[in-house]
Amino acid sequence: MSAPIYDFTVETLKGQTTTLAPWAGKVLLIVNTASKCGLTPQYEGLEALHRKYADKGLAILGFPCNQFGAQEPGSADEIESFCSVNYGVSFPMFAKIDVNGDTAHPLYKFLKDAAPGILDTKAIKWNFTKFIVGRDGTVIDRVAPTTAPAEIEARLVELLG
Repeated sequence: MSAPIYDFTVETLKGQTTTLAPWAGKVLLIVNTASKCGLTPQYEGLEALHRKYADKGLAILGFPCNQFGAQEPGSADEIESFCSVNYGVSFPMFAKIDVNGDTAHPLYKFLKDAAPGILDTKAIKWNFTKFIVGRDGTVIDRVAPTTAPAEIEARLVELLG
């Protein structure tokens, strides 16, 4: 039986519908991203982790979101081009979604319930909030937006075994 996280339907930047099932059995780092944010350079660190550990079972999944200061205004093609040209992003990126409010994507409702923030708050505070999911599909932790990808590398390596 698969973990519930793998059943969520998501749309790729290319407009294809899939679930998270292709990433079952991997350590996931799920991140809400933005192209015009002070934290946008984290794409570089995320890509570095992807290149270093993808073959060991790490999957980084990027979900653009425009809910924080309208810092992801672009179309899917613009987001893809920006990420590729500026940061060489080769990890999977998905269609723009909402992560908070009534229109929040069901995946993010699940993640926020499974790993609340400080003082049990559910809302995502800003771009580049990261969720770590274990190989068994269990949501392990929520990581603050300002925490650089390199700062969680050791933890990810430990989970990769």
